[in-house]
Amino acid sequence: MALLLTEEQQILQQTARDFVASRSSLKRIRALRDSRDPIGFSRDLWREMANLGWAGIVLPERYGGSGLGFADLAVVLEEAGRGLLPEPMISTVLLGASAIALDGSEEQKSALLPSVASGELLLALGWQEPGSRYDPARITTRAEKSGQGFRLSGEKTQVLDAPAADRLLISARTSEARSGADGITLFLVDAKAAGVSQERQWLVDSRAASIVRLDGVTVGADAVVGEVDRGGSLLVTVLDRATAGLCAEMLGGSLAAFEMTNEYLKTRKQFGVLIGTFQGLKHRAAIVYTETELARSAVMSVAAAIDTDAENTADLVDLAKARCSDTYVLATNEAVQMHGGIGMTDEHDIGFYMKRARATEMMFGDAAWHRQRYASRHGY
Repeated sequence: MALLLTEEQQILQQTARDFVASRSSLKRIRALRDSRDPIGFSRDLWREMANLGWAGIVLPERYGGSGLGFADLAVVLEEAGRGLLPEPMISTVLLGASAIALDGSEEQKSALLPSVASGELLLALGWQEPGSRYDPARITTRAEKSGQGFRLSGEKTQVLDAPAADRLLISARTSEARSGADGITLFLVDAKAAGVSQERQWLVDSRAASIVRLDGVTVGADAVVGEVDRGGSLLVTVLDRATAGLCAEMLGGSLAAFEMTNEYLKTRKQFGVLIGTFQGLKHRAAIVYTETELARSAVMSVAAAIDTDAENTADLVDLAKARCSDTYVLATNEAVQMHGGIGMTDEHDIGFYMKRARATEMMFGDAAWHRQRYASRHGY
């Protein structure tokens, strides 16, 4: 596997980096946080990103996408992570659109994916529940047959970008099974349908989420994504793809924190000497650099595996998430430490990266959970 970007990917990377630098400074991120913005991002900026092809980068061309690979998407996500872009790449592209593109009906794909690619339609996936602890199969939300359709009742927690979503994808049990992947079905639900209510949440990094409650929400048979009772495996696949994409974002954030710290080491003086000349700080910076390079290898490996539908894709997802979780936390911890007292203040931007590191570390399973999943799969 090549661990270097192609010429086209280098152009894509530079385009994304220039866009983020010119259109989304950390000052904007601070303003969104301080204003307690209702949706936590800019719809106008999201449409600009869609015009660049980012929202549909991995969607087929016949649905308005670019038809590129996951490795190309990872390049964009890395740059988004560098700038802490809060726009809904994870919720709409990696979660919602992935589910529809992978197993939606032709009618669903034709009706929804072009609007996703254009930036007009926002999606959110509700899969976590109280006490589920990262396990997508621990579901108590029920979907009971009602005429020609279904009636949904239950509660989902930390539904990313749900405050802005036009459609929700909800996982629910449609059989008597209470555990395991069997008996789970994914449903498309209008976010403003009767019986749907939301309780707004702000994550530790100020991103938007909601507790979504469903009280007898009725949907038609055409709301089913995939097959009835067969949505468990689809949900796992979608979450793995989202985890891989999140790892690319985490890599970008790790690199930004390291570069910010490295620049500080080159300019900050103590006792009349640049602190970057201190051997102890050199060693610590070298460790962070090494870890980011290992994380890059893990991200590129899992992206290539998704593009080739490799048999060991799930293993590489676990490897990448464990590695990137550890790396992002290490990079931001060391950044705050090496910035000294100013690094502990809200006025300095490095704190935004530390908070994002904490949020992404826990998202889709922390490092320990992914190591355990890998170990269980291989009988350790």
